Amino acid sequence: MAKFMDRLKIRAALLKHQRGNKEEALALYEALYDEGVIQARYILPYSVLLLRSGQEGAFAKVREMLVKAQKAPDLTEEKRQQLLMNYSIAVWKLGDLDKAISTLEASHRANPCSLTYQALGFLYIETGDADKALEYNMEAYDYDDEDSITLDNLGQIYYRLLNDKEKALSYFQKAHENRPNQIDTLYFLSKYDEEAGRFEEAAEKLQAALNGNFSPLNYVTREMAKEAFDQAVAASCKKNEIQEID
Repeated sequence: MAKFMDRLKIRAALLKHQRGNKEEALALYEALYDEGVIQARYILPYSVLLLRSGQEGAFAKVREMLVKAQKAPDLTEEKRQQLLMNYSIAVWKLGDLDKAISTLEASHRANPCSLTYQALGFLYIETGDADKALEYNMEAYDYDDEDSITLDNLGQIYYRLLNDKEKALSYFQKAHENRPNQIDTLYFLSKYDEEAGRFEEAAEKLQAALNGNFSPLNYVTREMAKEAFDQAVAASCKKNEIQEID
């Protein structure tokens, strides 16, 4: 009877989540976890909500939950990969970038896939090692040259680490073509607009970024995007005032 009730509670929580009722879903997920229910089916989406929430203690709780979830009876290989990625994000945000990378490297060796190429590719950028980041992300590009996150990763390597904005632009543009609402890509493309004096276009891109769903694996935070948006709007207004005077 208890397992039947657990299944009903999990289903209710997942439905809330799918319908966008995130706060209600969080409350139901938390109750399930507090009751000692260990099922990957709900712990994985629960961990995603916590990672995105920015709540105090969220990263430590995700780390704790996912260690327990490794023994969940419904943990498939696909779910294990998602678990390892979420765990890596949590430990990275807790200050252990080396542990995050080594975890994803082990996952990648066991089963290379887009998920690990994307996340590990970004974490290599965060180390500041341009050679290592470029080597791995080019491997990811060979694996899937249409993957928008890999394309953005390559753009960031050239923009942030190698200071080659011209080469970075081609990757950002292709990433934007494949996925127009990608937050980091929109942010970096807005920088090119600003440099060219296209402040309204920059503001439009930044507004689109602000409408997105920010992730811990975004280079750009909501605060960064909002500050850049305000600056672009102010620059656009100033430009229009000058043109009116002329």
